[in-house]
Amino acid sequence: MRRPKALFERLFARTTRAVAIGCLAGAVLGASAIADEAAAADAASAATGAESDPQTANAVADYNAGNLSAARTEFQAAAERGNRLAEFNYAMMLVNGEGGAADVGEGRKWLRKAADANMSHAQYVYGKMYDDGDFVERDPVQAHQWFLKAAKQGHVQAELALANQYLDGRGTTRDNKQAFYWYKKAAEGGDMTAQYVTGSFYERGGDGVPKNLNVARAYYAAAAAQGDPVARLKYQQLSAQLMKSAPTQ
Repeated sequence: MRRPKALFERLFARTTRAVAIGCLAGAVLGASAIADEAAAADAASAATGAESDPQTANAVADYNAGNLSAARTEFQAAAERGNRLAEFNYAMMLVNGEGGAADVGEGRKWLRKAADANMSHAQYVYGKMYDDGDFVERDPVQAHQWFLKAAKQGHVQAELALANQYLDGRGTTRDNKQAFYWYKKAAEGGDMTAQYVTGSFYERGGDGVPKNLNVARAYYAAAAAQGDPVARLKYQQLSAQLMKSAPTQ
């Protein structure tokens, strides 16, 4: 097992805050938190979880106010009653050592509970632990199972992770058709990387994907609009190529 600090921070930093904010009203939901942590897939269910459980709502308020010790106690109590949002947030506080000492083993236990309760973001984070080998032995097969559960619920980062696994043959049989399917799903969900890769599938064709430069150009444009410089270059190249091949009047 490995536990590099930088990777630890990359995997878990701000995750509690992202989903905690997500359980409040839509107007309060932070767009940057959604983009950073893919909490959007759970926003609606998180809102229900907080509204139906005053203790979880209080924990969210305390967390966002910086009262971490109180938030951790409240999340723990709500988690012990089975609130899956509280289970996830309590797990993240334990892993991060927020509001008290870090306890990775206990955090994994509560993260697994939230994942078993079908919370897609918990499933994704749990799968990523196994994919990266953070705090557990690396197990891409286990990761694949959790990514698939989350992806089937529309979790965009899980869709991308699953596509990468199919493309690499990591944790599952290599399958470019399945890879394309999940890249396209993630692209439709707004993921910039998936938009670029989907564009490349359409540009070259094959693996059951018909070659279509116009569609490829559209996906490159979508990725370019989000700031991908290579996608912008591909968009410009295909635009010039299509213009040359267009019939003259």
